[in-house]
Amino acid sequence: MVHAMIDSGATNNFIDREYADSLGLQYHDFKNARVVQAIDGHPLKTGPVSQWSEPTRMWIREHMEEISFFVTEVPHFPVILGIPWLTLHDPSISWSNRELQFASKYCQNHCLVAKICHATDTEPIITLPKKYSEYWDVFNEKEAERLPPHRPYDCAIDLVEGAPIPRGHLYSLTEPEQEALREFIESNLRKGFIRPSQSPAASPVMFVKKKSGELRLVVDYRALNNITKRNSYPLPLISDLLDRLRGAKVYTKLDLRGAYNLVRIREGDEWKTAFQTKFGLFESRVMNYGLCGAPATFQHFVNDIFQDYLDRFLIIYLDDFLVFSRSQSEHENHVRMVLQRLRDHGLYAKLEKCAFDLQEVDFLGYRVSPLGLSMDPAKVSAVLEWRAPTNKKEVQRFLGFANYYRKFIPDFARWSDPITSCIRGKQPFRWTDQAEKGFQQLKKLFTSQPILQHPDPETPFVVQADASDVAIGAVLLQPVGDHLHPCAFYSRQLTAPERNYTIWEKELLAIKAAFETWRHWLEGAKFPIKVHTDHRNLEHLRTARKLNQRQQRWALFFERFNFQIHYVTPAQTKQADALSRKPEYAAGRKETFESQLLQPGNFATLTVGNTKSTPIESTPSTPGPLCAQEIRASQQADAWAQDQLRQGLHFPFSLKDGLLCYRNHVYIPPGPGREKALRLCHDCKPAGHFGLFKTMHLILRDFWWPKIRKDVEKYVNTCPVCQRSKTRREKPSGLLHPLPTPSRPWEIISADFITDLPPSCGFTTILVVVDLFTKLAHFIPCEGLPTAKETADLFLQHVFRLHRLSFIFGSPSPNGWAN
Repeated sequence: MVHAMIDSGATNNFIDREYADSLGLQYHDFKNARVVQAIDGHPLKTGPVSQWSEPTRMWIREHMEEISFFVTEVPHFPVILGIPWLTLHDPSISWSNRELQFASKYCQNHCLVAKICHATDTEPIITLPKKYSEYWDVFNEKEAERLPPHRPYDCAIDLVEGAPIPRGHLYSLTEPEQEALREFIESNLRKGFIRPSQSPAASPVMFVKKKSGELRLVVDYRALNNITKRNSYPLPLISDLLDRLRGAKVYTKLDLRGAYNLVRIREGDEWKTAFQTKFGLFESRVMNYGLCGAPATFQHFVNDIFQDYLDRFLIIYLDDFLVFSRSQSEHENHVRMVLQRLRDHGLYAKLEKCAFDLQEVDFLGYRVSPLGLSMDPAKVSAVLEWRAPTNKKEVQRFLGFANYYRKFIPDFARWSDPITSCIRGKQPFRWTDQAEKGFQQLKKLFTSQPILQHPDPETPFVVQADASDVAIGAVLLQPVGDHLHPCAFYSRQLTAPERNYTIWEKELLAIKAAFETWRHWLEGAKFPIKVHTDHRNLEHLRTARKLNQRQQRWALFFERFNFQIHYVTPAQTKQADALSRKPEYAAGRKETFESQLLQPGNFATLTVGNTKSTPIESTPSTPGPLCAQEIRASQQADAWAQDQLRQGLHFPFSLKDGLLCYRNHVYIPPGPGREKALRLCHDCKPAGHFGLFKTMHLILRDFWWPKIRKDVEKYVNTCPVCQRSKTRREKPSGLLHPLPTPSRPWEIISADFITDLPPSCGFTTILVVVDLFTKLAHFIPCEGLPTAKETADLFLQHVFRLHRLSFIFGSPSPNGWAN
């Protein structure tokens, strides 16, 4: 316990470095150090603040929160709480009692927990809501440390037959980690959760830091999980769980203490959980985090115990329980029933993570209220404070978080596309202005989206879907009065093959994706589903007679749903339209046919000069400029080019305008310059996407580099435009003919070579001869690929002299023999 100073003049929250070190907090560096001024306006003598701490848990009586601090040297108080803290919690000050009172709505929903008073050192009197005080033993921390009994739900670890027993290596630990390991072993031996082991298996241990700074031991069970048969018991879908909350007005959230430790390892399987430490080998008697079967086992355990309560007034996701009711009176009875069931089965709840009789509650990352679903405000604030990514990993982390809430963002694909472009392929990371714009817009959208209502099975569903050239989008709605209220949003970018679909197929794909996403609501809907689209031809989907194979597969998928497609004007599908349409494509549709044909990019720039001059400047249609300065800079950085210059230039090399040339062709070093040259001579409109020989002829007018033909051939063969547009010119394949059926052994045989094998006794090739009647085979070793005469000799020596003269049916070989 420490004393903190509340300072309404402090612009942030501060913690003394020495005190933070004693708590084991982790620090992060600011990009730019912050200058902090004292009350007299002068900078602090300790210098600028350059670090901030990871969030840690802070208690003020029953008020608990996660908070970060600026780390510096604070002379008189270890903690200073400034304006940000006062603004967030808005406490009232009782000057007579010298106390803070937390009565704000934010504190009631996020910070205040039930209070535990200790009448004596041994007998706790729990004053959680008084109406539930008779269940104080359900929240008893000491009782939760008892070894649970064996049950039918014990965690089984069935290994794959014949798999080697995993045995890892000791991981190096720091001094604090070694001390934490000693405490863990002593504590769990005392509880009976672990015991010394002589198991042949041994998994290593390591530590991870909690948000509070505490160290958590983790056993690395990856090797064990690789040879463990999976438990296929399903975890519930979060969307299905949240659907059950429709109509509820009062909520209580419970969190089990110890969770996985409440389940025993199946008797006889304990040796498989053995983990090694510097203090010896131990095995677990209770289920641990990290075992692949733990989540499924625990979900099965709690589902069976509360089977008759589920979906009626209780939903469970692993160790998170939510009791929901339509009125306060029935809610009290529901909570009592759940607490009694916990008591009957020896399960315990963690009081500091429980919340009772709430009008709205944060559950599984969502804010749940009688009005519907909204986002967790704590997660919204974290997004607003999220700094711009500086590498691919940070981009992936942000997109992973944002994807979790994409159904709240009706324009998600539009704003995430430039961000995703920064991490596509193997290109170096570059944070563009478009990515920054999308990043900032997504952060704003997290705080400005409307609350989604819970889908009501007793009300008809409406699906609005739309597609653009780059994305598809859809909205699930239900009528509320005279308006359609959103239940969920959906959007995603089209894959490369999907972008080649026809407009009709793209619009149909948007509907299909919506039905797949909301299948649990739409399949078996009580009323026909109305699908609104601005593509009139989709109205005839059910009666169309000519469908390609893809459309036929989709038509079979749609047979599971009872729906009707209605054409509406684009203005009536603006929500779905916004999900799928990027601004540049929307602008492009306003152009006339003439303006699309007569764009400057369709024409080459007219130049006057020597026809053999290097085409340094690109035409307007060139994908990127190839300038002399860029080539000169790349040659200066190229070791091969510099070697040629140092050795002195002799034919066929020369120097023109400071550029190294080969037979008067400019040498292009490895790098982006070669790709630009290939694009210039193949992709741009004057080049016309010709084939290998014409592209080679064009590029060799001006450029050269070693093995240029190989690069040109690879570029032309993999050009996506050529793959889509150019027709095949070879003759069509002939009809397939079945192999003849032999009537007796060795009447017909097949033969083929296996070549380029590793040398064995001088042999690198095998001639395989198979009788098509008996399937008897001869494997004849050869020194390389034999000639036709040598092959005939091999047949005489190894086949015909043993059986009879046969008809040979074989594939043509490189040396010319066939059937």
